[in-house]
Amino acid sequence: MSTRAFFVVSSGRSGTAMLHKALSTSDEVEMHHEYMVQVVQPLAVRRHMGLIGSAAAKHILAETHVAAVHYSEKAHWGDSSNKLSWLIPELAELLPQAKFIHLVRDGRKVASSYFHKLGDECYDNRSTAILRAHIADPQRNPAPPPEKKYWWPLPSGSDPAAAAFAGYGQFERIAWHWAEINRVILEALAGLPATRHMFLRLEDLRNSPGVARGLYDFLNLHYRDEYFSMFARPHNVNRPEDRLLDETQRAQFETIAGRMLERLGYSSRDEYVVNY
Repeated sequence: MSTRAFFVVSSGRSGTAMLHKALSTSDEVEMHHEYMVQVVQPLAVRRHMGLIGSAAAKHILAETHVAAVHYSEKAHWGDSSNKLSWLIPELAELLPQAKFIHLVRDGRKVASSYFHKLGDECYDNRSTAILRAHIADPQRNPAPPPEKKYWWPLPSGSDPAAAAFAGYGQFERIAWHWAEINRVILEALAGLPATRHMFLRLEDLRNSPGVARGLYDFLNLHYRDEYFSMFARPHNVNRPEDRLLDETQRAQFETIAGRMLERLGYSSRDEYVVNY
Protein backbone atom coordinates (compact mmCIF):
# COMPACT_ATOMS: atom_id res chain seq x y z
CA MET A 1 0.00 0.00 0.00
CA SER A 2 1.25 3.50 -0.87
CA THR A 3 0.60 5.82 2.06
CA ARG A 4 -0.04 9.48 1.31
CA ALA A 5 1.13 12.13 3.74
CA PHE A 6 -0.43 15.41 4.80
CA PHE A 7 0.67 18.11 7.20
CA VAL A 8 -1.30 20.68 9.19
CA VAL A 9 0.96 23.72 9.50
CA SER A 10 0.21 26.78 11.62
CA SER A 11 1.55 29.14 14.25
CA GLY A 12 0.41 26.86 17.04
CA ARG A 13 -2.47 27.63 19.47
CA SER A 14 -4.67 27.56 16.37
CA GLY A 15 -6.45 24.23 16.59
CA THR A 16 -3.72 21.78 15.62
CA ALA A 17 -4.53 19.54 18.60
CA MET A 18 -8.21 19.65 17.67
CA LEU A 19 -7.49 18.60 14.10
CA HIS A 20 -5.24 15.83 15.38
CA LYS A 21 -8.00 14.47 17.57
CA ALA A 22 -10.70 14.76 14.91
CA LEU A 23 -8.67 13.19 12.12
CA SER A 24 -7.46 10.43 14.43
CA THR A 25 -11.00 9.05 14.51
CA SER A 26 -10.74 8.09 10.84
CA ASP A 27 -9.76 4.47 10.21
CA GLU A 28 -7.98 5.69 7.08
CA VAL A 29 -5.45 7.88 8.91
CA GLU A 30 -2.40 7.38 11.11
CA MET A 31 -2.49 10.78 12.78
CA HIS A 32 0.16 12.51 14.90
CA HIS A 33 0.50 15.76 16.82
CA GLU A 34 4.01 17.25 16.74
CA TYR A 35 5.66 14.00 15.67
CA MET A 36 9.28 13.72 16.88
CA VAL A 37 9.01 17.21 18.35
CA GLN A 38 12.34 17.14 20.21
CA VAL A 39 14.09 16.51 16.90
CA VAL A 40 11.94 18.71 14.69
CA GLN A 41 11.69 21.87 16.78
CA PRO A 42 15.45 22.54 17.05
CA LEU A 43 15.81 21.52 13.40
CA ALA A 44 13.10 23.96 12.33
CA VAL A 45 14.67 26.86 14.21
CA ARG A 46 18.11 26.15 12.82
CA ARG A 47 16.74 25.85 9.30
CA HIS A 48 14.76 29.09 9.43
CA MET A 49 17.72 30.98 10.84
CA GLY A 50 20.09 29.63 8.21
CA LEU A 51 22.16 27.61 10.68
CA ILE A 52 21.59 24.39 8.75
CA GLY A 53 21.18 23.83 5.03
CA SER A 54 18.29 22.31 3.15
CA ALA A 55 20.17 19.09 2.37
CA ALA A 56 20.95 18.47 6.03
CA ALA A 57 17.36 19.20 7.01
CA LYS A 58 16.06 16.78 4.38
CA HIS A 59 18.40 14.09 5.67
CA ILE A 60 16.87 14.36 9.15
CA LEU A 61 13.31 14.50 7.84
CA ALA A 62 13.97 11.45 5.68
CA GLU A 63 14.96 9.51 8.81
CA THR A 64 11.86 10.64 10.71
CA HIS A 65 8.78 11.66 8.75
CA VAL A 66 9.54 10.00 5.43
CA ALA A 67 10.44 6.75 7.16
CA ALA A 68 7.26 6.91 9.24
CA VAL A 69 5.13 7.40 6.12
CA HIS A 70 6.90 4.53 4.35
CA TYR A 71 6.17 2.07 7.13
CA SER A 72 2.63 3.20 7.91
CA GLU A 73 -0.13 0.65 7.49
CA LYS A 74 -2.79 3.26 6.78
CA ALA A 75 -3.76 4.94 3.52
CA HIS A 76 -2.94 8.36 4.98
CA TRP A 77 -0.30 9.58 7.44
CA GLY A 78 -0.71 13.01 8.99
CA ASP A 79 1.14 15.28 11.38
CA SER A 80 -0.51 18.35 12.88
CA SER A 81 2.48 20.42 13.96
CA ASN A 82 3.38 24.09 13.97
CA LYS A 83 7.05 23.03 14.06
CA LEU A 84 6.85 21.82 10.46
CA SER A 85 5.80 25.27 9.27
CA TRP A 86 9.47 26.18 8.83
CA LEU A 87 10.24 23.01 6.84
CA ILE A 88 7.58 23.00 4.12
CA PRO A 89 9.95 23.13 1.09
CA GLU A 90 11.92 20.15 2.37
CA LEU A 91 8.80 18.09 3.12
CA ALA A 92 7.23 18.98 -0.22
CA GLU A 93 10.33 17.80 -2.07
CA LEU A 94 10.79 14.61 -0.07
CA LEU A 95 7.11 13.67 -0.34
CA PRO A 96 5.92 14.93 -3.76
CA GLN A 97 2.33 13.84 -3.19
CA ALA A 98 2.02 15.32 0.30
CA LYS A 99 -0.68 17.89 0.98
CA PHE A 100 -0.58 20.86 3.36
CA ILE A 101 -3.36 22.52 5.35
CA HIS A 102 -2.50 26.06 6.43
CA LEU A 103 -4.53 26.43 9.62
CA VAL A 104 -4.87 29.99 10.88
CA ARG A 105 -6.54 31.65 13.83
CA ASP A 106 -6.98 35.29 14.77
CA GLY A 107 -3.48 36.29 15.85
CA ARG A 108 -4.78 38.24 18.81
CA LYS A 109 -6.20 35.02 20.25
CA VAL A 110 -3.04 33.09 19.43
CA ALA A 111 -0.79 35.64 21.13
CA SER A 112 -3.01 35.80 24.20
CA SER A 113 -3.12 32.01 24.45
CA TYR A 114 0.64 31.60 24.21
CA PHE A 115 1.31 34.45 26.62
CA HIS A 116 -1.17 33.49 29.33
CA LYS A 117 -1.21 29.70 29.02
CA LEU A 118 2.21 28.66 27.72
CA GLY A 119 4.34 31.56 28.85
CA ASP A 120 6.85 29.25 30.54
CA GLU A 121 7.68 27.52 27.27
CA CYS A 122 7.35 30.23 24.63
CA TYR A 123 9.84 33.12 24.33
CA ASP A 124 10.39 33.58 28.07
CA ASN A 125 13.24 35.97 28.81
CA ARG A 126 15.75 33.43 30.13
CA SER A 127 15.31 30.81 27.41
CA THR A 128 15.37 33.42 24.66
CA ALA A 129 18.59 34.88 26.05
CA ILE A 130 20.19 31.42 26.17
CA LEU A 131 19.40 30.70 22.52
CA ARG A 132 20.57 34.17 21.49
CA ALA A 133 23.88 33.67 23.32
CA HIS A 134 24.39 30.27 21.72
CA ILE A 135 23.81 31.60 18.22
CA ALA A 136 26.08 34.58 18.82
CA ASP A 137 28.96 32.47 20.17
CA PRO A 138 28.41 28.69 19.92
CA GLN A 139 31.99 27.97 21.03
CA ARG A 140 31.49 29.57 24.44
CA ASN A 141 27.77 28.82 24.76
CA PRO A 142 26.74 25.26 23.90
CA ALA A 143 23.36 24.57 22.35
CA PRO A 144 20.52 24.31 24.84
CA PRO A 145 18.76 20.96 25.22
CA PRO A 146 15.91 20.15 22.80
CA GLU A 147 13.19 21.38 25.14
CA LYS A 148 10.39 23.45 23.66
CA LYS A 149 11.13 26.52 25.76
CA TYR A 150 14.54 27.10 24.20
CA TRP A 151 13.81 26.65 20.52
CA TRP A 152 11.81 29.52 19.05
CA PRO A 153 13.13 31.39 16.00
CA LEU A 154 14.82 34.74 16.32
CA PRO A 155 14.87 37.26 13.45
CA SER A 156 17.99 37.15 11.33
CA GLY A 157 20.13 40.20 10.71
CA SER A 158 18.36 40.85 7.40
CA ASP A 159 14.93 40.87 9.03
CA PRO A 160 13.60 44.43 9.50
CA ALA A 161 12.50 43.39 13.00
CA ALA A 162 15.96 42.22 14.08
CA ALA A 163 17.04 45.48 15.71
CA ALA A 164 13.76 46.04 17.52
CA PHE A 165 13.50 42.41 18.64
CA ALA A 166 16.35 42.83 21.10
CA GLY A 167 14.15 45.23 23.07
CA TYR A 168 10.93 43.25 22.80
CA GLY A 169 9.18 41.80 25.81
CA GLN A 170 7.73 38.30 25.78
CA PHE A 171 4.34 39.30 24.35
CA GLU A 172 5.98 41.26 21.54
CA ARG A 173 8.20 38.29 20.66
CA ILE A 174 5.10 36.11 20.45
CA ALA A 175 3.36 38.62 18.19
CA TRP A 176 6.39 38.65 15.89
CA HIS A 177 6.38 34.85 15.81
CA TRP A 178 2.73 34.71 14.73
CA ALA A 179 3.31 37.13 11.87
CA GLU A 180 6.60 35.58 10.78
CA ILE A 181 5.52 31.94 10.78
CA ASN A 182 2.41 32.75 8.75
CA ARG A 183 4.53 34.74 6.29
CA VAL A 184 6.84 31.77 5.87
CA ILE A 185 3.93 29.36 5.38
CA LEU A 186 2.24 31.58 2.79
CA GLU A 187 5.44 32.01 0.80
CA ALA A 188 6.32 28.32 0.90
CA LEU A 189 2.86 27.15 -0.15
CA ALA A 190 2.66 29.73 -2.94
CA GLY A 191 5.40 27.77 -4.69
CA LEU A 192 3.35 24.55 -4.74
CA PRO A 193 0.48 23.58 -7.05
CA ALA A 194 -2.91 24.70 -5.74
CA THR A 195 -3.98 21.06 -5.51
CA ARG A 196 -1.42 20.49 -2.77
CA HIS A 197 -2.46 23.09 -0.22
CA MET A 198 -5.55 24.42 1.51
CA PHE A 199 -6.11 27.60 3.54
CA LEU A 200 -8.32 27.06 6.59
CA ARG A 201 -9.47 29.48 9.29
CA LEU A 202 -10.15 27.85 12.64
CA GLU A 203 -13.15 30.12 13.19
CA ASP A 204 -14.74 29.03 9.90
CA LEU A 205 -14.08 25.37 10.65
CA ARG A 206 -15.90 25.67 13.96
CA ASN A 207 -18.87 27.50 12.48
CA SER A 208 -19.52 25.78 9.15
CA PRO A 209 -20.18 22.08 8.42
CA GLY A 210 -19.42 22.88 4.79
CA VAL A 211 -15.89 23.96 5.69
CA ALA A 212 -15.36 20.76 7.67
CA ARG A 213 -16.56 18.70 4.73
CA GLY A 214 -14.24 20.63 2.44
CA LEU A 215 -11.28 19.67 4.62
CA TYR A 216 -12.09 15.98 4.36
CA ASP A 217 -12.69 16.25 0.62
CA PHE A 218 -9.31 17.93 0.18
CA LEU A 219 -7.62 15.05 2.00
CA ASN A 220 -9.67 12.43 0.13
CA LEU A 221 -11.15 11.14 3.39
CA HIS A 222 -14.67 9.93 3.99
CA TYR A 223 -16.76 12.49 5.86
CA ARG A 224 -19.57 11.86 8.35
CA ASP A 225 -21.88 14.58 9.65
CA GLU A 226 -21.00 13.79 13.26
CA TYR A 227 -17.39 14.84 12.64
CA PHE A 228 -18.40 18.50 12.72
CA SER A 229 -19.19 18.36 16.44
CA MET A 230 -15.52 17.64 17.17
CA PHE A 231 -14.58 21.05 15.82
CA ALA A 232 -17.05 22.95 17.98
CA ARG A 233 -15.08 23.10 21.22
CA PRO A 234 -11.42 23.82 22.06
CA HIS A 235 -8.88 21.05 22.69
CA ASN A 236 -5.42 21.03 24.30
CA VAL A 237 -6.63 23.47 26.93
CA ASN A 238 -4.40 23.42 30.00
CA ARG A 239 -6.19 26.47 31.43
CA PRO A 240 -9.88 26.84 30.51
CA GLU A 241 -9.87 30.62 30.51
CA ASP A 242 -9.79 33.32 27.88
CA ARG A 243 -8.34 36.82 28.08
CA LEU A 244 -8.75 39.69 25.69
CA LEU A 245 -5.68 41.77 24.98
CA ASP A 246 -5.26 44.87 27.10
CA GLU A 247 -4.70 48.26 25.48
CA THR A 248 -0.92 48.01 25.58
CA GLN A 249 -0.89 44.52 24.09
CA ARG A 250 -3.40 45.51 21.43
CA ALA A 251 -1.18 48.39 20.34
CA GLN A 252 1.93 46.21 20.37
CA PHE A 253 0.25 43.52 18.32
CA GLU A 254 -1.03 46.01 15.77
CA THR A 255 2.44 47.50 15.35
CA ILE A 256 4.20 44.17 14.95
CA ALA A 257 1.60 41.93 13.31
CA GLY A 258 -1.18 44.21 12.05
CA ARG A 259 -0.30 43.72 8.40
CA MET A 260 -0.48 39.94 8.71
CA LEU A 261 -3.77 40.23 10.59
CA GLU A 262 -5.15 42.11 7.62
CA ARG A 263 -3.60 39.74 5.09
CA LEU A 264 -5.27 36.75 6.72
CA GLY A 265 -8.66 38.45 6.80
CA TYR A 266 -8.99 39.30 10.48
CA SER A 267 -8.51 43.06 10.64
CA SER A 268 -12.22 43.73 10.10
CA ARG A 269 -13.24 41.20 12.76
CA ASP A 270 -13.61 42.03 16.43
CA GLU A 271 -11.51 40.10 18.91
CA TYR A 272 -13.77 37.39 20.31
CA VAL A 273 -14.12 35.53 23.60
CA VAL A 274 -13.71 31.74 23.71
CA ASN A 275 -16.37 29.92 25.71
CA TYR A 276 -15.18 26.68 27.36
